[in-house]
Amino acid sequence: MTPRIQRTALLLSVAIGLVVGLWAAAAPHSFYDAFPGFGRTWVADDGPFNEHLIRDVGALYLALAGASLASLWTRDTRVAGVAWTVFGALHLGYHLDHLGHLAAIDAVGNVVTLGASLLVGVALLVPVRDHALAATR
Repeated sequence: MTPRIQRTALLLSVAIGLVVGLWAAAAPHSFYDAFPGFGRTWVADDGPFNEHLIRDVGALYLALAGASLASLWTRDTRVAGVAWTVFGALHLGYHLDHLGHLAAIDAVGNVVTLGASLLVGVALLVPVRDHALAATR
């Protein structure tokens, strides 16, 4: 893994965490009614509104963004990688088992975006290749 790819994955994880987290935490009704946007409704189609649950989701995503920001600061992506990978695998797993209520385009979008989020976490776990060390071998 190159440092550039890993930094991009880290910045992407910060963006995902902040966008989803701020929306869910600050405007839970809007998040419930309109996530992911663009006229689609993935959350509202999955069950009744629960403000506590939506705000907790927002807090979780903000915590993940915080872990990613800490990784930017320390230049160690492993902790953020573990957090995003565990969350991403469980989150994707749930949704793979609950796609029946979604239109085909929404099911595909759901799997693609959650799969990409999981891959971002995995990318943060892959060690960066030290080019100076590799050149001496």
